[in-house]
Amino acid sequence: MNTMKLYNFWRSGTSHRTRIALNLKGLDTEYVAVHLAKEEHLKDEFKAVNPQQLVPALHTGSEVLIQSPAIIEWLEEKYPTPALLPRDPQRRAQVRALAAIVGCDIHPINNRRILEYLRKNMGADEDAINAWCGTWITAGFDAYEALLAADAQRGRFSHGDAPTLADCYLVPQIESARRFKVDLSRWPLILGVEQACMALEAFQRAAPGQQPDAVA
Repeated sequence: MNTMKLYNFWRSGTSHRTRIALNLKGLDTEYVAVHLAKEEHLKDEFKAVNPQQLVPALHTGSEVLIQSPAIIEWLEEKYPTPALLPRDPQRRAQVRALAAIVGCDIHPINNRRILEYLRKNMGADEDAINAWCGTWITAGFDAYEALLAADAQRGRFSHGDAPTLADCYLVPQIESARRFKVDLSRWPLILGVEQACMALEAFQRAAPGQQPDAVA
């Protein structure tokens, strides 16, 4: 079996969530760094891997998969144990909804290309960037925290007592929130989930600072 290759960037939230999922599944990949700050993703070499020129991309050994939600869903279907989704359809929907708060409503409007546009075309300084990101992180995390509080079946993680798809999405967004100087103290349940996650090797190994291309 060919070793899978993960094209990613150490500080990319979508790369981070994909690394977590791979680690939870116990899968090893060859780490292929694509340096976004040096715009390596815009070069023809990477465009041949992913025409969208975004990370992550996963070469499975036979084909390339793009878009982190699709990659993680493929991992769940191809390698169903340990499961990242509950068996009950309603609970699966709830976990997917938590993941979507991050994946659809927070991260896309805070990602690098949006922020670079704000800097270059709208004259936004770093205070404005932090305020922009903080607005959408706060809105999403307020909803996430409320859903955790309302879930009578919730355990140590976003759902139950084992990590799920939702946690793969949440932890990188917490990392990003800290980078944009968001005060996380207003979300104690979210911080509790993070603590449970970061006690696991899968999350520790996926952390941005642990990657070979990390910059201090």
